[in-house]
Amino acid sequence: MTPDRSTQGQAQHSALARERWSSFSPAQQILMIANEMNRAKRLFPLQDKRGLKLCYERILYLSDLTIQSNSRSGFRKELLRWRDLAAEEYLLFYQSDEMERPDIKRHLKIFKLLLLLSPESAKQIHYLI
Repeated sequence: MTPDRSTQGQAQHSALARERWSSFSPAQQILMIANEMNRAKRLFPLQDKRGLKLCYERILYLSDLTIQSNSRSGFRKELLRWRDLAAEEYLLFYQSDEMERPDIKRHLKIFKLLLLLSPESAKQIHYLI
């Protein structure tokens, strides 16, 4: 039995994404994850839980690509810790019965911690948070 074309295409796309992502510096990768965090920040006033879920899915996906493409153990360790915070936030969006309103303050703390992972991205804190 051979996999269908859609499965083959997803696997191929995933490999291409990893290869392309690896071509960016860690600081650029952090800034691209930050771009998704900033997109999510704009959804909080709208209380768009579906949009927030989708943003956080992309945030986690890009975080995973960054972890996979970086061999510096200290950076990877800190990024894994940060990813745990983002994953906790993502899971809160699935407990929508308990969550009347998404917490922008918690999101901004997680956002700031991401930016602090790189000296280049830390310079953006003033503009983004």
